[in-house]
Amino acid sequence: MIFKKIYNLGDRLEDKVRGKLSHYPIIYAFIGGAGIVIFWRGVWHTTDKIMETFFSVGDRATSTSLTGLPWWDGPLSILIGTTLLLIVGLFVTTLIGNEIIISGLKKEKKIVEKTEDELESDLKENEEIINDIHDIDRRLRRFENDLKQ
Repeated sequence: MIFKKIYNLGDRLEDKVRGKLSHYPIIYAFIGGAGIVIFWRGVWHTTDKIMETFFSVGDRATSTSLTGLPWWDGPLSILIGTTLLLIVGLFVTTLIGNEIIISGLKKEKKIVEKTEDELESDLKENEEIINDIHDIDRRLRRFENDLKQ
């Protein structure tokens, strides 16, 4: 029950933020890019800290030289990056992608699981859709020209 309320609150916040940021695409891209970098920085530092802890690399420097950073630096970066990406509505689409989500909802097979015939059928279907769009565009232009005259 409380999880649902928090989820709905976050969803409404995301909608508001996305609505405002969509009018400023450069700022939106900058915030999204910063969120991605902060998130992956946290993953990187957390992994290095785990490697340092379990495999005791000692004085040898890791890829980020974590000696001066607290243990919670990586997890905190993951949390900040995740929060930022969730608020601006880019978390799922950035890490998974729209195509994968849509294909899952449609219960489609992954491309590697499709046969050659299925892929050719999909390509033909896409070509038909493109041809239909071009036909609609031609008709619309003809209609606009008729209205201008």
